[in-house]
Formats: sequence, structure tokens, C-alpha cells
Amino acid sequence: MLISLSIRNVVLIDKLDLTLEKGLGVFTGETGAGKSILLDSLSLVLGARADTGLIRHGEPQLSVSASFRLSLSHPALLMLTEQGLAYEENELIIRRIVSRDGRSKAFINDQPVSVAFLKTIGETLIEIHGQFASHSLLNPTTHLNVLDEYGQLGHLTTACRRAYNMWQYKHSEREVAEQALMISQHEEAFLKSSLEALSILNPQKGEEEKLTQQRTRLMNAEKIISALDNAYQTINDEQEGVLHKLSQISRHLEKANQLTDGYFESSLGSIYETADMLSEAGNKLEKELEQWDHADALPAIDDRLFALRDAARKHQTTIDELPDLMKSMQDQLNQLEKGEETLIDLKKEEQEAWDDLIRIVQELSEARQKTALLLDEKVKAELPALKLEKAVFHTQVQDLPQDQISPIGLNQVVFTVSTNPGMPLAPLHKIASGGELARFMLALKVNLAQVEQTSTLIFDEVDSGIGGATAAAVGQRLKRLAEEQQVLVVTHSPQVAAYGTKHWMVTKSESDRGMITLVKELDYEERIREIARMLSGSHETQTATAMARELMEKANEGFA
Repeated sequence: MLISLSIRNVVLIDKLDLTLEKGLGVFTGETGAGKSILLDSLSLVLGARADTGLIRHGEPQLSVSASFRLSLSHPALLMLTEQGLAYEENELIIRRIVSRDGRSKAFINDQPVSVAFLKTIGETLIEIHGQFASHSLLNPTTHLNVLDEYGQLGHLTTACRRAYNMWQYKHSEREVAEQALMISQHEEAFLKSSLEALSILNPQKGEEEKLTQQRTRLMNAEKIISALDNAYQTINDEQEGVLHKLSQISRHLEKANQLTDGYFESSLGSIYETADMLSEAGNKLEKELEQWDHADALPAIDDRLFALRDAARKHQTTIDELPDLMKSMQDQLNQLEKGEETLIDLKKEEQEAWDDLIRIVQELSEARQKTALLLDEKVKAELPALKLEKAVFHTQVQDLPQDQISPIGLNQVVFTVSTNPGMPLAPLHKIASGGELARFMLALKVNLAQVEQTSTLIFDEVDSGIGGATAAAVGQRLKRLAEEQQVLVVTHSPQVAAYGTKHWMVTKSESDRGMITLVKELDYEERIREIARMLSGSHETQTATAMARELMEKANEGFA
């Protein structure tokens, strides 16, 4: 709800501060007094394009501030939170400054914001209905959501969105599986031939290191065999070998031992023990020579290493990882066998999700058709009293092709009207007359008031081309609408003015600073005089005063 408006240096207004309340507020005054300036000022705080022509003559800049008190659930507060902008006690203060050089600044709660953001948040705060005003109901893209809210179809729209998301998930899951199966089938022959070749090769983990060590040993086998043979000959040579020498030593010691009655028995024992150890060492060397005499195995080892390394290079891996690669290939082939069965299951799940979505979409479409008929009847009932008895209002709910399905279903909704018999129905925003458009909006708003979130509605020229009972009917509906939302109306109709809970008179006066626009809140008697002026013209008469009093009493029983 708009609770205050402060204007500085806008055209004929040098300084103006208004305090506003709930209910129906009316602004009256003679043509040219400056009522349109109020709307221009409000448009600035709602994000309208800055116009230096609005700056009062002789002033460097203009400024407009508007304060709003909003419910905790109001979308504007959510927008502030998303932008990281602070607010207190659900209050929002917008300030707009336009300088003579064309620069424009915008602030929300004294925090700078872009004009684009200001315009976005402004659309949730105030709707201005008039000949040149732009508002959401004139945008056909909003009509479907308005219809859903009017019919309280939230449970169906939520179910539709969930069903759509589930179908999208199943659709994506099936596509991924289908693509994977296609790739696997394309690679099946390669997998089988590769696995067969690797199976024949039969690589083992750690085999490369083992073969490399064997190869190194075999490459040095000739030198190793020569060394072992020299060692063997040194021990066993019949003439120069160590065992032959020890045999000679033992014979000499045996003779000495006999001559000394066993004196050298211990030394002789050591010689015998050493000879036995050397003999055993010679036997071991002989066996080692037999084991190392396999240099002809080197080509086979080289071939094995080459085959393993070639396979690893071909599959861009290491020799040690080849066994794991074989297992992975086998798993892929096994999965390929199951892939077709899995794809069949996924296609079934996708179809079930689609059938569920179509069922909900059809249910939602039927509910929208019923809601459209109800809204049409409700709006139709309002039209005769608004001097639109020849007009037709029709909510067009069109079914779209299934390939255009979306989270909101398969419908396109457009509010259409025909203002004259025989004229074809056309979208609401194509009505030519500003007054007719405002009254159509009023008929719609009276029915949509409980479901719309815009906190303040402003009507300009709603009484254009009407009077008498029709104007009274407009006033009644504005008052009904004001029970749900704050409503402000700029009017030339005394019948409409009589229904206001607040009344401001806009006048133009000359001051030492030139012509200025003044806005005064009227008390009850002042309202009588203003309405009497509106009834009689420029001069108040007794008859007009009596008629004004009667209008006030009928419209606002007990008003004081």
C-alpha cells in the first residue's frame, strides 16, 4: 500500500507531501490544474523514463519519493532480498532524482538501484489504468497466470510442473542410455577383437619388471658364466686348483703327523674340513653354470616385452594396467548385452511419465476452460452498469500442439473483447478508447481483486464519456475494489468522487514564484462544495449543493 508521496520541483509543483490510507482515494480538480503531474511523478518512482521537461522552471533537479507498507509475502520484498537490499518493518521507500543535465538516480531504502530494477519492482507495487498507462493485464503473457490464480488452480499447476520435470528427467535418462548403447554397439567389434588379442597375450601384473630383470641378467650372462667358470677352475683344476693344492698339503701333514705321533692332527683336520667346503662350493658353481647357460632365451624375452609394450601403447595404458583393461572390456561387453533390456525399461518409464503428464495437462486445461467461463460470466455481469452493455468479454483458452508442452501445460490464454456488435473479438490491449479500457479493467479487477498481489491500483479517465447512473456504477465498483486493494482514482465525475473514503482537490494558483499546483485534502463539507462545483460547473449553487449532499449520503452512509 502506498502510504506517502513527496514531490519536489515537478512542473507546477514546487513542494507537495501527501499521506495516503486504505480504501478509495479520489483526486478532483479542473482541467489543467495538474492532476496528470501526480501520475507523472508516480510513474517516475515506478521506473518510467526520466524526462527533463518535468523539472520545474528555474530548478536544477526534481525529486519524487514514495513510501509503501507491504505484507510479508509481497513479491517486492522477495526481490529486495534477492538483490541483497535491506528493509525494515516491511517498509519500502523509493526515491527518484532527475537532474537538468538528464542524469537520473534511483534509491530504494536509501540504497542505489538501477532504473531497470526499479521498473521491475514497481510493477508489483502500483498499476496505473488509463489511456496511456501500461500494466500487466494488457500483456497477454500474464493472462494464463491470472486465470490460474482466479480459479485457484495452484494444486494443478504444481502437479503439472512436477509431472513435466519428471518426464524431462526420464526423457533425458532414456536419451543418455540410448546414446551410450549406440556407442557401445559401434565399439562392440573393436571390444571383442581387442579382448581376444589380450586374452591370448594374457598379460600379468608385475610381469614387465620381472622380464626386464631377466633380460638384464641374460644380457650379462657371458661375463657371468666366464667368472663362474674361472672360479670353478680355480677350485677344481687338476694341477693348479685349490683342491689339488690342499691334497698336496694334506699328504705332507699326514707324513709329519705320523712322525710326531699325531701332533699335527688338529691342523690336518682343518685342511680336510677346508677341502670339503671347497668341494661343496665347486659343486654349487657347477650347477650355477648349468643354470646360466640359457642365453638363447633372450630373444623370447625380448619378443614378450615388445608384445606387451605394443599392446599397452595401442590402448594408451601401461603393461601393469592391461589386466584391468581386459576386465573393463569384459564388463562393457556384459553391459552391452544388458543395455537393450535397460533401454526397453527406460522407454517404458518415459512413456509412463509422459502419459501422467498428458493426463494432468488435460485436467488442467479442462479446469482452465471452466474457470474462463466463470470469469466471462462475472465480467459480463459488470459490463451493462459500466455503459458497456454492447461489449463482449471472452477468455480465450487455446490448446497448443503437444510438441509445445511446457511446465505450465498446453494452453495459451488471452483476454479478448468486442466493444460493438458484429465486431470480431480482439485482444484486450487493442481497445482504442482509454475510457472503455479503464472500465473493462475495472470490471476485471473487481473480480480479480482477491487473487492479485499488486497493492495499489490507480484509475485515470475511468469516467471518460459517462455520467449519471453509469458513473455511479463505476464509483460503486471502485469502492468494492478498494475493500481488497488500495485504489486511487483521478476523476471528473461527481458520482465517482462521492464514493471516495479520502478526497483531494487539485488546484492551480499564482504565487511569487509563478504558477503552482496545490493539492488539498478535503473534509466532509469541503467535499460537498467540490462535488457541487463538479455538478454545476464553475459556480456552486444551492441545487448543486443539495444534490452533492444527497450523493455523499447515498455513497457513504455515516461518513463524517
